[in-house]
Amino acid sequence: MDELQIGNVSIAVTKKNIKNMYIRVLPPDGKVQITAPHSAGDDAIRMFAVSRISWIKKQRANFVAQARQTKRQYVTGESYYVWGRRYRLDVQYSNVRNEVSLTGGRLNLQVRPESTPEQRERVLNDWYREQLKSKLPEVIQKCEQVVGVHASEWKVKNMRTKWGTCNIDRKRIWINLQLAKKTPECLAYVVTHELVHLLERNHNEQFQKYMDDFFPEWRVVKETLNQQMLDYMSE
Repeated sequence: MDELQIGNVSIAVTKKNIKNMYIRVLPPDGKVQITAPHSAGDDAIRMFAVSRISWIKKQRANFVAQARQTKRQYVTGESYYVWGRRYRLDVQYSNVRNEVSLTGGRLNLQVRPESTPEQRERVLNDWYREQLKSKLPEVIQKCEQVVGVHASEWKVKNMRTKWGTCNIDRKRIWINLQLAKKTPECLAYVVTHELVHLLERNHNEQFQKYMDDFFPEWRVVKETLNQQMLDYMSE
């Protein structure tokens, strides 16, 4: 079974060497995926999907309801978020150098007069990357002390469907560039989540117990993160 149809909901099914079944609804369009053990039969997978159909529809409705932004032009007046706070973009043209700064409620973007939207986007994205990399070491140190494990490598990457990902065997963790737009609590949650994968590979009861121990408010922060505006940045 590669695909399952429940009413008007199409569900992609993948089988792996795992013990439990998991279901995910992915942004931005609400694609549904089920990952099941090799031993799971079609009937069991269908029953699992049916039991979660209300949750699936709720998650997909959330994606539709979220304020999705039109194609950015990176001009004065557009709104952007930095660490969970909204700022009004103020584009300033200069032949000196590209620069980004915060002043009160303004996000100042200084670029060359002939710059294109793509070039302005690149300047701003580079600045977001700097913001995230400057905050990450402190958050990582704190979370590693709490969880009691150490990742061999941390990287920042722009990802469309995940806030973070972990190569468990090599202990490498990637953090989504977009977290520079979310609250600091969201960053701490994602860092903790990925570190816990070094203790427990799967999202099972043991994983949740670890999260309860190391980040008691994780469910609230996760919900907040999922409800915040989706604003995908290009590479």
